[in-house]
Formats: sequence, structure tokens, C-alpha cells
Amino acid sequence: MTKRTGPTDTYLREIIVGLKKAAKKNQAAVWEDVAERLGKPRRQKVEVDVVDINRYGEKGDTVIVPGTVLGSGNMTKSVKVAAWRFSGAAKEKIEKAGGSTMSISELLNNNPKGEKVRIMV
Repeated sequence: MTKRTGPTDTYLREIIVGLKKAAKKNQAAVWEDVAERLGKPRRQKVEVDVVDINRYGEKGDTVIVPGTVLGSGNMTKSVKVAAWRFSGAAKEKIEKAGGSTMSISELLNNNPKGEKVRIMV
């Protein structure tokens, strides 16, 4: 019996497949990059704090985090954030600052070409 590779979460696997299809269909390399990062082992998953999004994101930006957004720090800028997962505190701080949170699938549906999206790792 061979050992399973890749994520075991079926929902995450569906997202990765959808991102790869969208990358080919729309010739958008950003989705291929996000799919590759989401498919990495758990120990290499990205965890980004709200303070990092606030530091590197500009007002009105769309930021995608191929991992988890954590609630450490303060958020003062209005930024749209798409991620695999959000902590409760992170979601609250982003929305309190006037930003919005969404899943990666929602961002893919709203912006299939991946235009003006910043990947934060």
C-alpha cells in the first residue's frame, strides 16, 4: 500500500483542483502559485498575523493568504483578505477596520483572472 501524499482534507483538495483548473483556463499564474502553496505539508503551511497584513497591505488591496490568518496585532487599514482559514480574532479585527474576509473559493469566483491580488506568505 502506498502512502497518501498531499492534503487529506477533501475540501482543501477540491479547492486545489479548482485553482489549478482556473489557472489553466484563465492563464492566471497566481492561482497555480496558491494551489502549490496550499498543497504543501502541514509543517510548511503559511500562518500570517493581522499585523503583517496591516504592515504590507495597502488600503483597498486584495490579499490572499494560502494558509491561516491569526489575530496577533492591530489592523488599521481597510483590506480584503482571502484565506484558507481565519482565527476568530483575526476575522473580527479585519472587519472592524473596514476590511472584509472571504474564502479562497469566493475570491476565485469573484476574480477568476486573479488581477490585482497580492499573495502574502
